[in-house]
Amino acid sequence: MQMIRVLPPQIADKIAAGEVVERPGSVVKELVENAIDAGASALTVEIQHGGMSYIRVTDNGAGMSGEDAETAFLRHATSKLSDERGLEAITTLGFRGEALAAISAVSRISLLSRTKGREEGIALSLEAGRIVERSPAGCPEGTTMVIRDLFFNTPARLKFMKKDTAEAAHVTTVIIRAALSHPEVAFTYIKDGKTELTTPGDGDVRSSIYTLLGRDFARTMIEIKSGDKHLTLGGFIASPSEAKGNRSAQFFFLNGRSIRSPLLQAALEQGYKNSLFTGRFPGCVLYLTVKPNTVDVNVHPAKTEVRFQNERAVFDIVYYAVRSALEENIIPNELRLEANDKNNALETENRQPEEPSSTETKAYRPYTPTAHIVRDVPVVYGKAPVDRPPFSPKTAPEYIQESLNVFEHSPSDENIQEIRLPRYRIIGEAFGGYIIAEKDDELVIIDKHAAHERQLFDRLKNRERTSMPQLLLTPHVAEISREDKQTVLANPDVFKELGFVLEDFGGSAVLIRQIPAELDIQDAAGILGELCQCLGTGDIKGALGREDEMLSKIACKASIKIGKNSEPSELIPLVNSVLSGKIKFCPHGRPVSMTIGKNQLEKGFKRK
Repeated sequence: MQMIRVLPPQIADKIAAGEVVERPGSVVKELVENAIDAGASALTVEIQHGGMSYIRVTDNGAGMSGEDAETAFLRHATSKLSDERGLEAITTLGFRGEALAAISAVSRISLLSRTKGREEGIALSLEAGRIVERSPAGCPEGTTMVIRDLFFNTPARLKFMKKDTAEAAHVTTVIIRAALSHPEVAFTYIKDGKTELTTPGDGDVRSSIYTLLGRDFARTMIEIKSGDKHLTLGGFIASPSEAKGNRSAQFFFLNGRSIRSPLLQAALEQGYKNSLFTGRFPGCVLYLTVKPNTVDVNVHPAKTEVRFQNERAVFDIVYYAVRSALEENIIPNELRLEANDKNNALETENRQPEEPSSTETKAYRPYTPTAHIVRDVPVVYGKAPVDRPPFSPKTAPEYIQESLNVFEHSPSDENIQEIRLPRYRIIGEAFGGYIIAEKDDELVIIDKHAAHERQLFDRLKNRERTSMPQLLLTPHVAEISREDKQTVLANPDVFKELGFVLEDFGGSAVLIRQIPAELDIQDAAGILGELCQCLGTGDIKGALGREDEMLSKIACKASIKIGKNSEPSELIPLVNSVLSGKIKFCPHGRPVSMTIGKNQLEKGFKRK
């Protein structure tokens, strides 16, 4: 008996529909893409009950003749490809010829369409993929497609659908992505009889962002542009203050197509590294344009996954554009003051997490006002190169020689940038952790631990000579767990690069001969344990990729502690670095400073 047989068309169509039509949002996506490919300049999408009972998409595009309308519902029928060469450079949103056949297989469809120049159009009715009615009809130019009773004949799929509100949310996301990808098209979205959103279709990305993503995103967005004739990038990224708890505010578009790309996500988030809290994600609306023959969009029937021919170039253009834009545009957080009608309390917006308090509350310690005034004078910093030295091991003798030569070193002229600081006055410290400075018509409040931590982190990361490891005159014995000791002994080169020279000392002890310059020996055992957690146990390949995390732990341990008042000589370099814009965030992404303007103070005290 023959065991292998060809499936009946009805079953095959339902199986194929499962790949293309996952939910109502999938239907809306396919119909909207067809409308855009047809040259529509205006689109209306209407849904009821999350799109399960009713979906309508109306456009003013090219429309279809009666013959084309019937053919469009056959599998692999399309107007967008004519030969194999077309697959090598796809420029349309759709091309597979599967969507309408898949949708019609699991729903009831009504279609109205008329092409330009014809007096009458065509009306079709389909059920489960079969045409049940055909007639001429009077209708505007363009196409109206109505989908009813989605998955009425596939109960297995129907029972996995979520509530109407959840399905409607997916449809809304599809509309937002489509409207952002084509701001030249006017969108109207109606849900259960209520107009949810409209876009002007004027081609202005900014106005579309304002309408679709909200005022806060639009107000803080930073424009980026980069590229050449082969690869261009444009669009906007959100300020770190607008970061989300998920990636829902990340929108990537390739040649007018909305895509989901782990590569682009990674490039974006690497660009924000050290500017965001852990677990927070940046927002963006980014448009990438490449030659069609350098990208493969035929990866999945949904056409949201792509493969790039040159992934390195794509990653780099996004990473460096984001990094550059943040460095040029991010300013310290503004401390917003409002007068409370009940108690006139001053409240802060975007409050920072509190640092662990010390056992003793430190009083506010003022400085003599004239003692620490920094005037409008140039301050010279060495400019950290974008491509810093590789993370390669050095031997102890090499470190010693570099330490001996440190005073002979002077940076080259082309690697020096002059930063002119504004006139400011350090007023004092509050709670042993926050520097208060007066600059022009505003107060600047600086988290000294966070600022110092970032300062040390940058030194360590850029291999500055002031951060050369220190050899101990008397080696120190540290007791650590046996698991951590195994990690230390298995990764000697990694720890050497971080500034440690360690040896086995029997049992669970290690002998420390060298530590990073900024680190106190008393903190050495604790930081070794934290570094081992970063590495895991055993010989970890690619552990150097976690270098930033390990360096930030060293910087955190070595930086000025909250609760300890500092001398002016310690504070002035920190204030200089913050006010010059050299330091904006700690390595964990917390802001290092906030500002409060004179006008805000006067409003808070009802003087204005």
